[in-house]
Amino acid sequence: MKLTALEIKQQQFEKSLRGYDPAEVQSYLNLIANEWEHMVGRIRELENQLDKMNNKLMHYERVEEALHETLQTAKNSAEEKLSSARKEAENITEKAELQAEAIIQQSYQQRREIRQNILQLIDRREEMIRSVKSYLENTSEALRQFSKDDQSLFTLPEQESDENFEQKIKKSKSSGKSKKEENNFLKNEPSLPGSEKIDDILDEID
Repeated sequence: MKLTALEIKQQQFEKSLRGYDPAEVQSYLNLIANEWEHMVGRIRELENQLDKMNNKLMHYERVEEALHETLQTAKNSAEEKLSSARKEAENITEKAELQAEAIIQQSYQQRREIRQNILQLIDRREEMIRSVKSYLENTSEALRQFSKDDQSLFTLPEQESDENFEQKIKKSKSSGKSKKEENNFLKNEPSLPGSEKIDDILDEID
């Protein structure tokens, strides 16, 4: 049964000859009523505080739940981003390895081509050296043979005087030679010894 302070104050007791002092009982009931009223007010205050605390607790629980969901979402997003970053890093690494392998293979190929070109240049150099050496040897031999030829081939006869040359012309005319023979005579005079070998010497030099 729920009592109020007013009910306690108005509580009546039966009287008897040897009972308690009514004034003392009433004073005590008033004291109890006052204390009861104070306790009821305190209980109500505590109930209000409890309601507020419960409301705050429910709010904090909702906040905690929202934070938990947010953290879980952030965690899932971070895991997805981390997984994506790992996959991207793996792809980049694979591409880098493939590119590095291609660069290495290309470098080897260029190295082989450069080595082959160098070998070809060396062969070409040796060939040019042999050609020049052969040419110099042939030229040296031709000069040596040329220096051995008879020096008389390159000696001019003594120049005749104009008077002797005119006498030969007159003698030729008086002998009845034709114009053609006279021209041949003028063309062939003076003749050089060994002139018939000049073409052979020039061919040999070439």
